[in-house]
Amino acid sequence: MAKRMKLNFNNITINDKSSYRQNYCCSCPIVHPHCGLLKVVFTIFDSMEIALPAHQKIYFASDFHLGVPNQAASLDRERKIIRWLEQIQHDAHSIFLMGDIFDFWFEYKHAIPKGFIRFQGKLAELRDAGVPIYFFTGNHDMWMFEYFTKELSIEIFRKPQSVSINGKTFLIGHGDGLGPGDNLYKLQKKFFDSKICQWLFARIHPNLGIGIAQYWSKKSRIANTKREEKFLGEENEYLLTYCKEQEKVNHYDFYIFGHRHLPLDLKVGENSRYINLGEWVHFDTYATFANGDVELKKFEAK
Repeated sequence: MAKRMKLNFNNITINDKSSYRQNYCCSCPIVHPHCGLLKVVFTIFDSMEIALPAHQKIYFASDFHLGVPNQAASLDRERKIIRWLEQIQHDAHSIFLMGDIFDFWFEYKHAIPKGFIRFQGKLAELRDAGVPIYFFTGNHDMWMFEYFTKELSIEIFRKPQSVSINGKTFLIGHGDGLGPGDNLYKLQKKFFDSKICQWLFARIHPNLGIGIAQYWSKKSRIANTKREEKFLGEENEYLLTYCKEQEKVNHYDFYIFGHRHLPLDLKVGENSRYINLGEWVHFDTYATFANGDVELKKFEAK
């Protein structure tokens, strides 16, 4: 039986559901021997309900990739992000940080990566002022554990969440590993997300472990992209394909993801849209929800 737990705070209701819907080509639970179709499992996601006052907005941003390509560039980006947070704090009901905020993060029992103090301090200031912040892990910061929750009272999410805001429904998450293709990464993610991998990495001294990770980080897609990503057509947008498959099972008004590094606002169905938040190395883009609609915006310092 699915369990349901409600917690209410700051006009927010969180429902914990653990149930699944299965959609087969027929009644078979595995590959059908005749049609060859695989079973597809659709998750009924954990849900959150938010009552948004008319004078406030909800903000979404992802892929800051703090830490690359070098310390100087990362620090400039960190200061820019803080200016953005200062600009929105007057009307922010809540802020969703949608993954890959850091280009690398690992929490040892008594150590975390140095740097990013200004950013963490600003988050602490916002939380102390009563602004809820929700942090979704991405493929670069999946090794985030308890530090932000204990020190900053920021809830951590590791999978997509269903969110209802003033009657509008959202499916939101970082976006890595969703949709067709990218099978090698999906296999790697299972390994890196495993307890044994995390335990083994924690045995490495932080000086060496973080050094190794920072070396990998400099080889990443965002660190080596000299220009912004390009749109290659809807048929090549795996997250759009994922949204369309989900829409066949359960309707959402908005699908909001990061990971793609390209700001996008695409139609999923007659009454649903897929918004990709882009990134902050080239685009400085984010999204807002207010007055029943989502708007993709570019940060311009005032």
